[in-house]
Amino acid sequence: MPAGRPRARSRGVQPRAAGPPPGRPRAPRSRWPAGPTAAGGRLRPGGHDPRRRDPEALRTLAGRNEARRGLPPRDGGERPRRAMNLLALALLFSPQQAAPPTATPPATIGEERPLFGGVASGPATAGILELTLDGAIERGLQRNLALLLAQQRIRAARGARWEALSDLLPHLSLYLSETRQKINLEAFGFTGLPGFNLPPLVGPFNVFDARAQLTETLLSLEALEKTRAEKARIDAARFSYQDLRDLIVLVSGSLYLQAVAEQSRIDAARAQLETARALHELAVDRKKAGLVPSVDVLRAEVERAAREQQTILAETRFAKAKLALARAIGLPLGQQFHLADRVTYSPGPVLSLDDALKTAYESRADWKAAQARLRAAESARRSAADQWLPTLEVRGDYGAIGATVGGARVTYTLGAAVRVSVFDGGKRIGKVLQADAALESERMALEDLRGRVRYEVEAAALDVKAAQDRVGVAERAVALAKEELTQAQDRFRAGVANNIDVVEAQEALASATETYISSLYDHNVAKAAMARALGVAEATYKQLLRGE
Repeated sequence: MPAGRPRARSRGVQPRAAGPPPGRPRAPRSRWPAGPTAAGGRLRPGGHDPRRRDPEALRTLAGRNEARRGLPPRDGGERPRRAMNLLALALLFSPQQAAPPTATPPATIGEERPLFGGVASGPATAGILELTLDGAIERGLQRNLALLLAQQRIRAARGARWEALSDLLPHLSLYLSETRQKINLEAFGFTGLPGFNLPPLVGPFNVFDARAQLTETLLSLEALEKTRAEKARIDAARFSYQDLRDLIVLVSGSLYLQAVAEQSRIDAARAQLETARALHELAVDRKKAGLVPSVDVLRAEVERAAREQQTILAETRFAKAKLALARAIGLPLGQQFHLADRVTYSPGPVLSLDDALKTAYESRADWKAAQARLRAAESARRSAADQWLPTLEVRGDYGAIGATVGGARVTYTLGAAVRVSVFDGGKRIGKVLQADAALESERMALEDLRGRVRYEVEAAALDVKAAQDRVGVAERAVALAKEELTQAQDRFRAGVANNIDVVEAQEALASATETYISSLYDHNVAKAAMARALGVAEATYKQLLRGE
């Protein structure tokens, strides 16, 4: 082999050239990423493939491809999911629900996700209902399935208290009987008397008996503590109901805001579609005039088709968001409605951490419900331990008995009894152990909730501040993207550039608009989540959304 000649690689593979072939100039680097050619799948000579070394360029290229297919930008798709995570935190920490929400409720909504279900409030009206944010929340507080189920849980708790209280209240019953019988005296031990010949059978004869019977427990510490436990459970059910009302405000408001965001996406998609159509017509006219090549027309047509797909998807998502909202607030089936409110940007509340925590511990109904459940567990523990104590009962009856109604004579019985459980086979020990375990569980749950309240308040404050900053950044990004599109259009009309810059500017504006819509939705949901964390959602959601 001649000296200085590069040695070929094994298996006959030639070494890759370090640069372009001799005599061929290096192709200028373009803003548009070079892709594989139709034949052979190789790069164009001198082409730059950013996907080989630059992950950021790969993500950018993927976002452009998704935009051309009519899909929303990836950043815009992640932001609604992050916003729904704010709502998921509230649902996760609720005693009624453990699953995070989604924009579309599941099929078995009544069994798995009652927060997203509702009971329809009658037939649909003929006209279109103008539904405001306040109206949606009020309907949710009246017809949401989870709230209606919570009302039934309060009724069940009241029933359990009456059942426990019955052990301390008098039991009065009336007894009336008329019998005809024949008695075998030998069966009762009467075999006869010396000197008397008694028949073994007596009767038949009639017995009429009418009387009132009364029993009452005068002293039973076990029953008394059991009644107190059920009273505390009623309080817990009521506080849980109030906590659920705050959660319904958050769910109904978030679903309404999501529908508003989807409507804004439709408006943005339609505006972008009109721009794409105008630019396509401009490219066609310039092609007819021989000023631009055919590829510019094709590129503009592809962009127009992508915007048409984006508009179709936005309209579908908006329709589904309205269905989810109508389902959660219990609108009549098939009711047509229009979103009357367009929630604008307003700054979030500013509270010190100490003031926010003080408000949360004073106002949160789930904190009060946990305290009530702890009191119930303490009373249940004392009730289990008091089983060995004596109980005092009185009983008696008063009535008339005789062979006939007219011949009945007044009789009565009055007595008292003291009952002491000496040994019940270990039943009392078992109940005490179970009550101890339940009491300790409630104590740990209360301490966990104490820390969780602080976490939720701090996290909500961070979310509000971050969302507020993102809205400001997104507004500036939209303004810059509009300016970029205007300049790209002017350059294309002037013939100093092709429409690659125009298409990229359109995609940048679409992405910036989606980011702004998502950021505004995030901010409003974060403010609602802050109200939920403070326990004042039902009372102050209007002021929070309006920045008051």
